[in-house]
Amino acid sequence: MVSSYRDLAVWQLAMQLTEDVYRITSIFPNKETYALANQLQRAAVSVPSNIAEGHARGYTKDYVRFIAIAMGSLAEVETQLELSARLQYVNEIELSKLLTTTNELGRMLRGLRKSLHAKITPP
Repeated sequence: MVSSYRDLAVWQLAMQLTEDVYRITSIFPNKETYALANQLQRAAVSVPSNIAEGHARGYTKDYVRFIAIAMGSLAEVETQLELSARLQYVNEIELSKLLTTTNELGRMLRGLRKSLHAKITPP
């Protein structure tokens, strides 16, 4: 039984991704501190934050909306990671690891959204 958003595997993985993003952006060039690094961190933080907020709202329709926002933020993270690799701030091995995580997280978010939709859509 899920009693808290902290119990959700999707939230736990989103938190891990956020930690990983903070670790890699800590070595970005100083000129990126308030640019790409900050944008990437904010997008990453948005994913678990929206999962948590949606869960806490107590209404399935709200939860679906917040999951959609989390999915949008995840797409931002993926795009910004790709750009970081193109700018050679992230190597291919790191990028591959991070994108594997984002792919799994996206799959989990889509599954959660589908499950929530089933609750609000009559058969």
